[in-house]
Amino acid sequence: MSSIFDFDDNDFIIKTGDNTGMDFDGNIMLRMGDNFAMDIDSGDVHFVSGWDDDDKE
Repeated sequence: MSSIFDFDDNDFIIKTGDNTGMDFDGNIMLRMGDNFAMDIDSGDVHFVSGWDDDDKE
């Protein structure tokens, strides 16, 4: 399990799938790119520390 830091909320996102995660407030986040994630409920885009693509090796 890996975690990603959310600079906009100052908390962590725990990966729940390749392109999804959940932060400590229970918000579901969708990966938009290596350094961006969208809050599914609000539609807000967040800058994150880095969402590694598990397929890259």
